[in-house]
Amino acid sequence: MAKFKKIRKIVITTGIAGIVGVAAIWAYVKSVSDADIYKDLETVPDKYVAIVFGAGIGPGGRPSKYLKDRLDAGVLLYKHGKVKRLLLSGDNGSNRYDELKVMKEYCADAGVPATDIFVDYAGFDTYSTVYRARDLFKVDEAIMVTQAYHLERAIFIGEKMGISCVGFAADKGSYYLAKKNKLREQLALVKSFVDVSRNRKPKYHGGNIDIHGESNFYKK
Repeated sequence: MAKFKKIRKIVITTGIAGIVGVAAIWAYVKSVSDADIYKDLETVPDKYVAIVFGAGIGPGGRPSKYLKDRLDAGVLLYKHGKVKRLLLSGDNGSNRYDELKVMKEYCADAGVPATDIFVDYAGFDTYSTVYRARDLFKVDEAIMVTQAYHLERAIFIGEKMGISCVGFAADKGSYYLAKKNKLREQLALVKSFVDVSRNRKPKYHGGNIDIHGESNFYKK
């Protein structure tokens, strides 16, 4: 019985320490990013690049609502002179799924010149997108474009990687599985803290496609 109580005490103590640790990470990430999230186009600071994060495509090769709203927000920033370049980043991990083709064609059809659209075909997650934006595309300042629940993590990673960044919330109306995604995001915040702490390398990194130079819109 005494041994059982000791084990139970260790388990409870460890659990409490874990909860406190996770809460501390959440608070720290929020403290880095909260003040830099904007919802109003007029107040968001100008940056050279808008990084638009992928969010899936649906039947017929149409952007999901999450993705469409992000793309619309990126186009809006460009057309109002808030940014000079769009960097579209998403998943192109198989021949049957080309998220980036949909993204770049959507922006071009919306009136953004192909010369100002850059494409990252290996942005498999938020961390990889930001890491590659810095190392591959030489981005040093950016507006992160995604839904509000995702911006804390994107800004946190960007700031820790030396990118001067703010976030522009792309929210328009309600979203499918919004509560589930927000809950999952809390776990992703902890993972991003770990990734940054150990300087995780993405699956593909390195190279040189300078965001100030020639667009890779027509290349793959």
